[in-house]
Amino acid sequence: MSDLFSINRRDFLAASAALPLTAAAVQAKEDASPLERLNPKSNAAIQHDRQVALDILKPTKAQLEHGLELHANSVVFDCYGFAPRAAIDGDAFAAAVQSGASDLELQDLREDMTMTRCVTDPVEQAEFLEAWDASGVTCIFQNAGEEGQDPMRLMKRLARFTYLTDLLRSEVSKAATPDDVVTAKSQGKRCLYLTGNGVPLTQQWISVPDELRYLRIFFQLGIRMMHLTYQRRNMIGDGCAETANAGLSDFGRHVIAEMNRIGIIVDCAHSGWQTSLEAAKTSQRPMVASHSTCAALHHHIRSKPDEVIRAIADTGGYIGICCISKFLGGKGDIAAFLDHIDYVAKKFGVDHVAIGTDISYTSRNSALENSKVPRDTRRRSRERWASLWPADPFVTTAAARDSLSWTNWPLFTVGLVQRGYSDGDIRKILGGNVLRVAAAALAERS
Repeated sequence: MSDLFSINRRDFLAASAALPLTAAAVQAKEDASPLERLNPKSNAAIQHDRQVALDILKPTKAQLEHGLELHANSVVFDCYGFAPRAAIDGDAFAAAVQSGASDLELQDLREDMTMTRCVTDPVEQAEFLEAWDASGVTCIFQNAGEEGQDPMRLMKRLARFTYLTDLLRSEVSKAATPDDVVTAKSQGKRCLYLTGNGVPLTQQWISVPDELRYLRIFFQLGIRMMHLTYQRRNMIGDGCAETANAGLSDFGRHVIAEMNRIGIIVDCAHSGWQTSLEAAKTSQRPMVASHSTCAALHHHIRSKPDEVIRAIADTGGYIGICCISKFLGGKGDIAAFLDHIDYVAKKFGVDHVAIGTDISYTSRNSALENSKVPRDTRRRSRERWASLWPADPFVTTAAARDSLSWTNWPLFTVGLVQRGYSDGDIRKILGGNVLRVAAAALAERS
């Protein structure tokens, strides 16, 4: 391998440490810049994933340095993802099992622990912040709603992330507007912008206004984006796993109109192709497929064909490219991920592509804590209703998965530099397009 393309871990550390401090970083943390914190020396897992991605990208030192500096100085907005996840408290979980907790109680307890232990446990909090700093991400459009339509079910994750941002607000705030995201960046801080995984419906079917009344309530609680469907068919339209592909319902058109009116972004990431197409033709505001891929590069039910991407772009919206190998195809690695970004940017315009990772960092303590859980609670369960989709023969390799690690966000930017994007266009992909659509959703609401 030539010197031109030989970038190892030592080079990465040197490049990171040598770059200048930003004003925001100096203000936020005098002893270290974001660049110096991109590669935490104490976290071998993050270092490993960095190296896997570097071995695929093979950037020059100039590309690496420029990409890292640009990343550190940009508003980086994951347009659909998850904050770093804590390990469970294995002893407490085991005690719940032994006391006879139901499967639903255990599911809720596991979610609660992974989403909120960063607030109460000093070790988990340190790793939570370390991973976030390593990513260089300013804001995550956080999945804050368990998949479905029932308002109480959707409330669970919303409560957890409200709790997190209430009690950890000096480190992670809840953003209510795009301006809050920009402010967080200027202060060297992090924030969450909240999305629900469904439209809250009582399913009493008395009248359309009655059925849609919870949209405003969830908006007032901080939800700024909602899935129309989640894999399966509902009263709004067909999900991506429905072979019928029947499209948007009449009621679904009312839902989109109300979302437009209130200021909630319409998201068709898990919707069928016909539902997605008709939603884009119905929406009067920019709408999105927040975490998806391009069917032209790899046909998958979670991808979107050109016709749908064009319709979304015509609304002023974007498609967020995700970091799920089996949705990307090819080798399913960071290079395949960049190929999908390239495809949208070149065919539909750089204003219509963003990054919605759909993944998270998981605490290194997870394996140890999970080992404390009695084995019979980790048995194979029946397939979830939402996951009844076609068999997928794609095999994800460890290298592909590691190259797309959530903490590798800075190397996503390096990859865009390598592919010749201007700094201005990279800033759009990293967060500018998400900020623009978020602002459009809130403009001149009734």
